[in-house]
Amino acid sequence: MLNFMLSSEQKMLRDFAHDFAEKEIKPVAEHYDESGEFPWPVIEKARENGLISLNVPETYGGPGMNLLEECIVNEEFAWACSGIQTALVLNSLAALPILIAGTEEQKEKYLTRLAEGAMGAYCVTEPAAGSDVAGIKTYAERKGDVYVLNGTKTWITNAPVADIFVVFAKTDREARYKGISAFIVEREWGVKTGKPLPKMGQHAAWTGEVFFEDVEVPVENRLGPEGTGFLTAMKVFDSSRPAVAAAAVGVARRALEEAVEYANTRMAYGKPIIALQGVSFMLADMAMNIEAGRLLAHKAAWLLDNGHRNTMEAAYAKAFCADMAMKVTTDAVQVFGGYGYSREYPVEKLMRDAKIFQIYEGTSQVQRHIIARELSQR
Repeated sequence: MLNFMLSSEQKMLRDFAHDFAEKEIKPVAEHYDESGEFPWPVIEKARENGLISLNVPETYGGPGMNLLEECIVNEEFAWACSGIQTALVLNSLAALPILIAGTEEQKEKYLTRLAEGAMGAYCVTEPAAGSDVAGIKTYAERKGDVYVLNGTKTWITNAPVADIFVVFAKTDREARYKGISAFIVEREWGVKTGKPLPKMGQHAAWTGEVFFEDVEVPVENRLGPEGTGFLTAMKVFDSSRPAVAAAAVGVARRALEEAVEYANTRMAYGKPIIALQGVSFMLADMAMNIEAGRLLAHKAAWLLDNGHRNTMEAAYAKAFCADMAMKVTTDAVQVFGGYGYSREYPVEKLMRDAKIFQIYEGTSQVQRHIIARELSQR
């Protein structure tokens, strides 16, 4: 039976997350965008309210949210500031491969730490390997009871502040997909990180390089058998992409709200500009596409939560919502006219923040490749 309504518990979660976003994120969004500081105070408040490490089960001290609930929270946080939202939810991404492939001992040790306050990072991308995950060069050589890890990762969110890194590396240099393994690596074992990389948007989310120089990782910190890392990474994407799509919806929703408010008060030709068809139709298209994006994200999440494969639906959601957020925020700037291009108004920031959704977690082009591949296999 189809039911597009949130349950009473989900509505309460949405309202709780929105209240947090309204009170704790939105008022400081401009400050962190301009200063580039890491939003530690917001993260601490989120942890106090059970709004961090969202997918960590209650058994290990987390809130134990399912993917649809994560989507609900992501949308509200990103509505206020997607940079702070990204910093807040990165622990959920780092937790995913542990939830998917970890042993009970690994879950007990590391998921508990993430829930208690440790910061996590998810390390796949390299200078010469982004969308082509199989092209990574970081290598883990087995030497007795340890793996010796060497290589460089880049564009790793939370890298400068992370305590725990989930790292994907080759354990077989000759193999591609089947040569990749995943490891849980602690900073104190010799991991080095660079300064936050300057970015167009999402300034509150620190992104940087990670350097592994003969870092020794105990064998018991390998996630799953050797050679299963690529499969784990693909399963992670099925969970992470709907949540990212929902965040893009949040950014677009905020842009629409700002544009509608402005269009109702800005006068031209003796009337509010919302009365002009050129503007009103633009706003109508924005609203339609936001609603469509939310439905795609929620369906992809619901499928996974209910035990169904969602690879194609996750790609639908990620590609559509990323492109939609970029279009909606660009159109919001257009509605504001010259003021939209000014940093005095929030739509300029929203447009800068939106661009990354078309790039991280698999570019919009990669999502289309996945969709085409899935179609060809039906």
